[in-house]
Formats: sequence, C-alpha cells, structure tokens
Amino acid sequence: MKNNSGDNQKLSLIGSVSLGTGVMIGAGIFVLMGQIAELVGDLFPIAFIAGAIVVGFSSYSYVKFSNAFPSSGGVVKFLNKSYGPGTITGVFSLLMYVSMVVSESLVAGTFGAYTLRLFPERFAGYSSILGILLLVTAYIVNILGNKVIGATATFTAIIKVVGIALLAIAGLIVSGFANITGNYIPQSGETIPKGLGFVAALALAILAYKGFTTITNQGGDIKNPHKNLGRSIIISIIICTLIYVALALAVAGGLSIPEIIAAKDYALAAAAKPVFGEWGSWITIFIAIIATVSGVIASVFSASRLLAMLSNMKQVPSLKRMGNFKNPALIFTVSLAILLTILFNLTRIASIGAIFYLIMDIAIHWGLFRHLSKEVDFLPIIPIIAIVMDVAVLSAFLYLKYLSDPLVLIVAAIGIILILVAERLFMISHTDDDGNMPMGMETTNKKQKIKEI
Repeated sequence: MKNNSGDNQKLSLIGSVSLGTGVMIGAGIFVLMGQIAELVGDLFPIAFIAGAIVVGFSSYSYVKFSNAFPSSGGVVKFLNKSYGPGTITGVFSLLMYVSMVVSESLVAGTFGAYTLRLFPERFAGYSSILGILLLVTAYIVNILGNKVIGATATFTAIIKVVGIALLAIAGLIVSGFANITGNYIPQSGETIPKGLGFVAALALAILAYKGFTTITNQGGDIKNPHKNLGRSIIISIIICTLIYVALALAVAGGLSIPEIIAAKDYALAAAAKPVFGEWGSWITIFIAIIATVSGVIASVFSASRLLAMLSNMKQVPSLKRMGNFKNPALIFTVSLAILLTILFNLTRIASIGAIFYLIMDIAIHWGLFRHLSKEVDFLPIIPIIAIVMDVAVLSAFLYLKYLSDPLVLIVAAIGIILILVAERLFMISHTDDDGNMPMGMETTNKKQKIKEI
C-alpha cells in the first residue's frame, strides 16, 4: 500500500496561498504608499493597479518555470536552467540576493519610522538605530533555529494580512472613495515628459509585489507542485492587488497629497488618525511593528539561505572561509543590511532595491524565451511583453533618479560592477587549464564537468 504520510505533511494550495500572501503583503507597503504618492500624487491608487498588471505579465514566466521545474531553489534554479552554472547565473542570482537584503533594510527602516510615532518628536533621528536593533534581533531569532521562526510566521502573517485588510475596508467605509484628479505635479514634473513620472513610479509599485517570487521556493513543500505553485502565485497576486488598491483608496480619502508626502515614511499611521482617531493610529502602528518584525525575520532567513545555497553551488566563494562562525551566511546578510540601513534613507533603499530586482526580472524572462522553448510550454509573446514593460519602467525610473537623486544611480552602478567583476574573477579562479569547472550543481551529472559560458 502506498505511503502518503509524507504527502500529507506538505502544503495544500490554500496553505501555500496563505504563506505567499503573508510574504507579499509585507512591511514594504507601509512606506511605499507615501513614496509612490510623492511621484504621482492622487493617482497612486491607479499606480498599484498598473503595477499589478506589469507583475501579472511578469509572473507568467515564474508560473511556467515553477510548473516545469518545481524546486526549493526557486529563482536560482530558474536562472541555472536558463543560463547554466557560471558567471551569468551567479551575477543575476546575486542581484536577487542583494535585492532581498535591500528589502530587509527597507523593512527595518520602516520599523524605526513607525515605532518612533509612539515617542516624542525629539527622538525622530533614531529611526536607523531602531532598524539596526531589529536586524540584530532577527539574527538572534534565526540563530535559535527553524522552530522559533516557524512558530511565529503563521501567527504574525494572519495579524498583518487581516489587520491591513480591515484597515483598508474600514477606511473606505468611513472616508469614502477619494476624488482622483491627476492634477498633482511632482518636483521634477517640469523637467520630464508628461506621464513619465507615472511609469517611473511603477518601479516602486512592482517592489510592493515582488514577494511573489518567494512562492517559487515552495517547490519541495507543496502538494502537486507542477500545478499548485503556479496557481498559488496567481491567487496571491490577485489578493494582494485587491488589498493594496483598497488601502491606497482609503489613504487617499483620509489625507491630502501634501499630507501623505509629508508623512511618507509613516503614511498609513498618519492616514488612520483623522479617520479613526488616536486609537486608529496606534492600531496601525501596532500592525506595522508586527509586520516589520516578522518580515525582517523571514527575509533574513530567506536571504541567508539563498547565499548559503549559492556558496554550496560554487557560484560564490565558500563561506566556510569566514572561520568558525556559526552560520556565516546569516552573519554576512545581517551585516550588509545593517550597513545599508546606516548609509541610506528609506527612499534610496527602495530605489536601489527596485533597480536590482527589475534587472534580475528581465533576465528571468529572457532566459525562458531564449533558452527553454524546447523544455517549457509557453506563449513566447508574454515574456517578450514582460521584458518590454520592465525595460520601460526601469528606463523611466533611472531617468527620474538621474534628475532627482543621481546618487542612487551611482550606488546601483557600483554595486552591479562589483558583483560582475567579483563573480567573473571567482569563476576564473576555479576553472582548470582545459576551461572546465566542476560546479557540483544539482542539475549536472556527477561525472560531468561544466564548461564556463
């Protein structure tokens, strides 16, 4: 008789959607709402709808990859399938890793911004310090092991998803639908073509949805992964879109655009106060704290696991060289997140994360279209549309940052160059005289040596 005990312990479709939605509707929305409003004014609810459309086309490639190659390796497995082990896979995998660390820093900074709403104004400059303390706490929790992380993940996910949904619905009932005019002109509005600011803002809207990529890591933990992984991604994006748009409309109905921009790092708490009173603001801050704490803990876990995976796959140097430290990938991940939290404000952190993510996303679509047409059944036009959308959004965002904050472009460019050079030098360092590299990849035969691309 067939033993189904292992299968019974796996995630159902509903369980997968619950976890995926909990990751997607994360702490980022608490700060991205204000940043997007700063670019497009009262059109920011529409920006979330447009962002969902872009993500919808983008998710097609991930759905097809997940259905064809379900794996706990997720994006790294997809890149390896497309480009093979080597420099290209390593570079784009590291861009994904860095974008995850940037998200940690963004969430940690958001924790500081919202927590400080509970203290007098004179403590306003301590936001980054609180963010660093949260990252250190996340390190300690992750060191304690998976049981501690698992015990809190489901509980906190329910609190933040249900809490945000109730805030959105209650806000709409009390304040009604906002009057969207599109008359707001951002500071850079006179120097960029009309509508370009809206397209650029989609980079941040997409960042609010990027958590759907973590669902691809459930390949080894979900029932019937060849079907349910893709379904989970689609359902999670739909739920996330409904909540984001409702929340954006509630915020637009409670505050004027100048008020949202003035409170952009804690816009949801500011919007709750005039609608629900002081207690509404406190509840929002409480939900934000729960969301940020759980979000950082989960993100630190995922990012450090990704780095450890890349090290085991010999796509990055062995982390064992860091000495006798326990979990060196975790130490490196938290240290990098702390450095970003110290050096940059929330707007710059979000911008750098959006740039890195969009570049990696383009690589995923191109890999599917160019290299896997014989292995995966898909409509070629859809990944091409996704690439065009990503390129348009990324180009507009880069131009906007060139006009308003060129430091973001400089930091992003330096980061990409360092990753590319370091990855290439590392690949050369373990290539033999015949140009072969024993990579130890799960997709290769043990007796086979993979030749560098």
